[in-house]
Amino acid sequence: MEHSVTIGLFSQYIGQQEYRPVWRPIQPSDSEIQPGMRGGHQMCMDPYTEMIYLFGGWDGNQDLSDLWAYHVPTRKWTLITKDTEAEGGPSARSCHKVCLDPERRQIFTLGRYLDTQYRSPENLKSDFYVYDIESNRWTLITEDTGMMGGPQLIFDHQMSMDVAKRTVYVFGGRVLTPPAGMADDRPGCVGLVGTSEPTFSGLFSYHVPTNTWTKLCDDSSRPGSPGVPTIRSRVGHSMLFHPGCRKLFIFAGQRSKEYLNDFFTFHVDTHEVRQISEGAKKEACNIPAAGFTQRATIDPDLNEIYVLSGLSKDKEKRDDNVQNSFWVYYIAQNKWSCIYRNENTGEQYWNKMQHLEPCPRFAHQLVYDHINKVHYLFGGNPGRACLPKLRLDDFWQLQLCRPTHAQLLQRCKLLIRKHRFEELAAKNQMTALHYLQTTLSEIIDHNDPEQTKEFQLLTSVLFREQDERGMTVADGSEDEELDCHHQRSQLFDQLVSFFPDTMTQPTGNLIDLIPL
Repeated sequence: MEHSVTIGLFSQYIGQQEYRPVWRPIQPSDSEIQPGMRGGHQMCMDPYTEMIYLFGGWDGNQDLSDLWAYHVPTRKWTLITKDTEAEGGPSARSCHKVCLDPERRQIFTLGRYLDTQYRSPENLKSDFYVYDIESNRWTLITEDTGMMGGPQLIFDHQMSMDVAKRTVYVFGGRVLTPPAGMADDRPGCVGLVGTSEPTFSGLFSYHVPTNTWTKLCDDSSRPGSPGVPTIRSRVGHSMLFHPGCRKLFIFAGQRSKEYLNDFFTFHVDTHEVRQISEGAKKEACNIPAAGFTQRATIDPDLNEIYVLSGLSKDKEKRDDNVQNSFWVYYIAQNKWSCIYRNENTGEQYWNKMQHLEPCPRFAHQLVYDHINKVHYLFGGNPGRACLPKLRLDDFWQLQLCRPTHAQLLQRCKLLIRKHRFEELAAKNQMTALHYLQTTLSEIIDHNDPEQTKEFQLLTSVLFREQDERGMTVADGSEDEELDCHHQRSQLFDQLVSFFPDTMTQPTGNLIDLIPL
């Protein structure tokens, strides 16, 4: 068995098991500083340095312009700057987006939300910044991406980074327009008049080395550029870039009052759009629910997409059953799997759970370390009607656990020794008791309540009546040998279930192979 573990024979079995999510709160010490309560902030992670960066957000009263870094190994937050604008960086903002180039150690940020009273034409410029981590310096790339062929000022969009080609992709988001009736006569914005109808942005790419924006797709409701294809734009969606297959994975979101749960890919080299799922009603139970805030990450090595579904922004939907749930999309198998769902509602319940699991929320952020396979979540809006300005500052770590090789080895040894104990108990109870207290006991994890209970129940085997065990015949009889063979065959079937299918006997019946 140990050799089987060494050469990786249990790997296929492990890969077929469902994940089990394990949340752990990350608690700072009383003397340590950390980011304050906020929602609508942005986070990105450099998995190679194990550093998480957090920028901006809304604390319930005002937009923020602080920049923080969290070092995972030392479990410490560092305030890089209290006010990025004072350091030549972006102004205070929320509902913006950031993306990271871990090779060149640069963070790009674009977009922000503005209340209607501040949406004068001079304020509606879409500034675009890059932060160089090594030099701790902000650079304004452009005052207005709209004038460079890029998106207008947008919020609730998505950004992804193609590190190899040094290209940033921006999709969706709502375009901020002047108040109703006011025209915007800036270059690139002529004809953009304030209206109550929402305007959605298309799909753009930004090539860093040449400082060039390209419109790849228009929104389907506002086709404008000849030869540019259209896709249905949205806000509050997810977009992830897979560097291996060179595709953007886009799903869910909202258009006005319509909640979307379609799922499609965009090939960044060929510009081919491929529909994975249209989000039909018959699929609703097999995919993440529409209308709930989703945060998504991707593991390109495992070919998996992870989606945390939380609270709805729509007050009317917050009492719906679906609250916290976690989904995995297996790209190669084109299959969704819900590995966790908590449908509990009510402030009292979540107060009890506050150290075990994050409460449902929106406007939070989730990042993923694809090297160490760990997620991190910070802050958000819990949607409390009685406390509309309340924001959160809790910080969580999430690991998706499967059985390890060591755990499977221990399980196999336990099965074998349990079977050996039961055989001994049928012949010599004192020998069996000694075996139970020594050889079998040493394989038990006595800190595990389930294993401890299972171990304690084994003592009942020693006190079974002979007729209950079906051992009414003398030792060495043919019936006893048949029973022993049957029990060992069952043990064998249990053990081979951990091995690859190619190494086990066929599961079908040989009779079925005979033509009639």
